[in-house]
Amino acid sequence: MIGSQSQATHTVVPHKEDSAEPTRVAVLLAGYGEVESYRDLSSYNQAATKYIASQFVSIPEWLYPAAGWFLGLLDWYDFGFKHHHFMSPENEMFEKQRIGIEQQLQDRWGNRVQVFKGFYFCEPFVQEVVTETIEQGFENLLVFPLLVVDSAFTGKIAIEQVNEVIATNKSEDLPFRSIRYIPSFATEPTYIDLLVRQIKESLNQLSTCGCFESQIGVILTVHGGPEKANGLLTGVIDGQALFDRVQAQLQHQYPLISIGWINHDMPFIKWSQPNLEQAAKSLIGSGAQTIIFKPLGWVTENYETIIDVEDAIESLQRQYPTVTYTRLECVNDDPEFFSIAAGWANLQIEAMLSGSKIATRK
Repeated sequence: MIGSQSQATHTVVPHKEDSAEPTRVAVLLAGYGEVESYRDLSSYNQAATKYIASQFVSIPEWLYPAAGWFLGLLDWYDFGFKHHHFMSPENEMFEKQRIGIEQQLQDRWGNRVQVFKGFYFCEPFVQEVVTETIEQGFENLLVFPLLVVDSAFTGKIAIEQVNEVIATNKSEDLPFRSIRYIPSFATEPTYIDLLVRQIKESLNQLSTCGCFESQIGVILTVHGGPEKANGLLTGVIDGQALFDRVQAQLQHQYPLISIGWINHDMPFIKWSQPNLEQAAKSLIGSGAQTIIFKPLGWVTENYETIIDVEDAIESLQRQYPTVTYTRLECVNDDPEFFSIAAGWANLQIEAMLSGSKIATRK
């Protein structure tokens, strides 16, 4: 689901330098979040219209509320009726990831580092969380979108919302000594190796069930994008690069591998191809007797990795009833992922803790 209440930012009072206190770093894990009440679908989609849809479709600002209401109505039908009151596990899993990464970081840095979570379109909002870190006196902010690919539709939303808070600051002191950012990890070898290990473990189980490796179809799913997105195609480029690297480690043993783009179908807008069904049909046509779907472009389970895949499987089962289908999960709360993510953060935290003093406005 996509949702949001008020996106108002607040004037914040920055901390004062206190040499007696150790320098601290707030790590902001940022993500989309998903509403926990269907009543919030309209406001969630209004925010999504502002930060995402308006990037590739010309939508006047005065239409945001109407667009949010209409999209919220579609989501209500999809989640509430079609999928029997579906509630996404994303927020709960995101909190597990926050706790797991914080434990890893505090094992090294102690209480000098604290991990916060903020969502783009629903509570707790990124803007409110950034304000909270300033009020608590954190001198440094590490923005860490827990999103595999980096684009104007993903990680850059976190930066936009952080900048909204900074713009409201009226004090002569800047709110932070430094702000750092962890971008896309679509091509990070440690993340790719983790994905490959998880996929091979699942495929090895399938291989013992009477299928040759050449009869197993593997669809690696990544979020798609509009083909004409005003040049904002970095997310699709990252997704393709991620697929290419994972495929390279699997295809000698499992030759039937395809990317599968998860898209948001819209009238008159073409999205990345092949989508999930197209990818599966191609592999089945090449002799696949079983199909697995593994999410690459998400680290947190959400409605797209669940509902979109299950919808595709339901359609495929009607057309190819003798083929078996399996939906695998994201890396989620795998302890190895916590260790990997904390390792990326450690590099930036070390740089900030050894940095210069707070700058002031001239």
